[in-house]
Amino acid sequence: MLVVAVAEAAKRSTLLGALIASLPLTSLLAMIWLYVDTGDGEKVASLAGSILWLVLPSLILFLVLPVLIRLGYGFWTSLAIACALTVAGYLALVRLLGALGIPL
Repeated sequence: MLVVAVAEAAKRSTLLGALIASLPLTSLLAMIWLYVDTGDGEKVASLAGSILWLVLPSLILFLVLPVLIRLGYGFWTSLAIACALTVAGYLALVRLLGALGIPL
């Protein structure tokens, strides 16, 4: 349902579609569910902190995808490359944080 809302909104305004897509609805719902289920604010705080760290490599997708498309790569090729680089970014960040002793 949310995907349809984003796609339909983006047909009218890419800004509106982007705004809806950027809302951290999954994270909010997960934090609410975790708190209701456990009553443990520290677990919620830990989840929120981990989400913050893992948002960083997800930005790779949004940086690389439009650049590749504008350079003339096809959509599917651009998406595959951007996804692969995003996965590499996740792996690199998890390794880096582990080496620095920062728990996720």
